Amino acid sequence: MDYILVYLTGAGLYGLLELCWRGWTHWTMLLCGGACFSLMYLIAPAALPLWRKCVLSAAGISTVEFYTGCLVNLTLGWQVWDYSAMPLNLLGQICPSFLLLWLLLSLPGLWLCTLLRRAFKRR
Repeated sequence: MDYILVYLTGAGLYGLLELCWRGWTHWTMLLCGGACFSLMYLIAPAALPLWRKCVLSAAGISTVEFYTGCLVNLTLGWQVWDYSAMPLNLLGQICPSFLLLWLLLSLPGLWLCTLLRRAFKRR
């Protein structure tokens, strides 16, 4: 049950972030966000320095976004996003600018994952 709540939290936060950032979102981004936050939830308790957890989280989010983009944008042609105008993009699905954004946002994300894990343990 904990992982379902974590997934739903990630889906909601990712969708909210997109609404704030670009004014709209797509239902596939909720699925992507749930997967990304679940991955961060698994990384958060690791016995690693915080900076490494942030790097792992950002890399994980970018990987999930890349595969999601390849399916949603390139295979299905839904054009949910397109980073092809961004420098050093990979197939228009990910780019270094957003990798840096995920790196910064991983700090509060990992903090929230830790809080959720503590809350679940108290139940």
